[in-house]
Amino acid sequence: MSDSNTAAPEQIDEERRDFVHIAAIAATAGGAGLVVYPFIDQMNAAGDTRAASSLEVDISKIPMGGEIRVLIGGKPFFLRHRTPEEVASAANTDISKLPDPETDEERLVAQLDGTYNPAILVTSGACTHLGCVPVGPAQGSVGDYGGWYCPCHGSHYDTSGRIRKGPAPTNLPVPDYEWVSPTLVKISL
Repeated sequence: MSDSNTAAPEQIDEERRDFVHIAAIAATAGGAGLVVYPFIDQMNAAGDTRAASSLEVDISKIPMGGEIRVLIGGKPFFLRHRTPEEVASAANTDISKLPDPETDEERLVAQLDGTYNPAILVTSGACTHLGCVPVGPAQGSVGDYGGWYCPCHGSHYDTSGRIRKGPAPTNLPVPDYEWVSPTLVKISL
């Protein structure tokens, strides 16, 4: 006797089941991303903070042989308008004798047309020894090499901001900056 109420074995569509699992995992991951994004994004700097972390400086106001000092985010930076003699001195230095060898051109950033303006030097204004602010032409002291002198511990920098004498281990760093126009540079932290 046969039982007419016995159901046929159920067919399992494995491809459909796999698709449903993958779709559910993708939807869950996407939803988690949408929930987590605002929490991660709130850790980014606010627009006003980002604006305070850069500064555009009109270099046409710097007299030849002089410098201006600016603060960006509480950090000092020097912009120096070097004389032709200072540029020549920096370019003709034997870098093999320097504690932190860098050519003068390596310390410059190309202008919009791809050329360099060796008369304008932009550097960090913090001594690489312990972070003091060196004095320069604006304060009437240029050290033994015509650049900057750190009165805290006696480091001397040349007209390219390269360490020449004293305890500072490295050159004054060149910050991230770009030429906005032939007379305007933008320094960013």
